[in-house]
Amino acid sequence: MAKINGNEIRPGNVIEHDGGLWVAVKTNAVKPGKGGAYNQVELKNLINGTKLNERFRSAETVERVRLEQKDFNFLYEQGEALVFMDNDSYEQLELQKDFVGDRAAFLQDGMTVTVELYDERPIGIKLPDQVTLRIDQADPVVKGQTAASSYKPAVLENGIRVLVPPFIESGERIIVDTNELTYLRRAD
Repeated sequence: MAKINGNEIRPGNVIEHDGGLWVAVKTNAVKPGKGGAYNQVELKNLINGTKLNERFRSAETVERVRLEQKDFNFLYEQGEALVFMDNDSYEQLELQKDFVGDRAAFLQDGMTVTVELYDERPIGIKLPDQVTLRIDQADPVVKGQTAASSYKPAVLENGIRVLVPPFIESGERIIVDTNELTYLRRAD
């Protein structure tokens, strides 16, 4: 781990602070007319998700943590656990569904995900930004509904609801953004 000054903390940096792991969400360098400059940092705890606003003076030092990122393949779902396999060592890793969150519905057999580890303990997961899914059900479009572009609700094969353009019909395959849960375009 490397020590950095309090004024060098940037959004996305992971630091060790008050005995916990925190990621910097927002930073604001403040130079008041009186007194020394400081960095106002909004931190989010990586373990339990709590937020904290902290002021770091330039003379203060903090430990910057480097997270190990490893690629894993999704194998299967077993009750409330999701089973992944390390691409290098073929060891299996079980993560709870609530650790992955709502995006667990986007996991497909063999999908490669990136797991962030700290001391061999998983603390974050990154799915591919886009996945291709089939539409199970889409409402029919009503002619003359509106002159402006409108979207209609549709249900994907994994049960997630998204808004799609009126020309998309049931059975079509579309590309969905896994971060925003939105329609991007038709799949080729």
